[in-house]
Amino acid sequence: MNEGLLFVLSAPSGCGKTTLLRQVMERLSGLSFSVSHTTRQPRTGEVNGRDYHFVSLEEFKAVRDCQPSGFLEWAEVHGNCYGTSRQEVDSRLAAGMDVILDIDVQGAEQVRRNAQPVTIFIAPPSLTELERRLRGRGTESEESLRRRLANAAKEMESAPAYTYLIINDRLEQAALELSSIIIAERCRKRRTA
Repeated sequence: MNEGLLFVLSAPSGCGKTTLLRQVMERLSGLSFSVSHTTRQPRTGEVNGRDYHFVSLEEFKAVRDCQPSGFLEWAEVHGNCYGTSRQEVDSRLAAGMDVILDIDVQGAEQVRRNAQPVTIFIAPPSLTELERRLRGRGTESEESLRRRLANAAKEMESAPAYTYLIINDRLEQAALELSSIIIAERCRKRRTA
């Protein structure tokens, strides 16, 4: 059995990557979403084990410090810790599943040092549109919103380090582009395998 492909998807908060991923995963079979661990509190409607593994800071540190089998990558973002289980990713790849990681630019850089992922950056059409989307969620204080927008501007500077760039202006078009990238990478792998 061939090992699966590892896809890294990064985007500033509020770019719509979760919605985009859901659409693509409904369209394409053989994809596995890696559920990250986080110390942040769940948002309304989020389910432990489906959206994130919600853990305490102590639990997070215990996994992080369990090397080499702990986290493939981890980072502190917006005052909370996020990490990807190395064991979960490795077992799915070994089973031939393609794995998608939804991680920030810090985590993507760590994964690049430890693996050969296909990297995809999702960008908003503009920072003004990103601010409108974040305000529309209604989940951020003004201070948190300013911090997220400042971080978004900084994260956008990392886009050239990614293999692919998708502008999420129209969801349907962005989903088509992401699906096309995954299909093309699968075809490339078959050709070189």
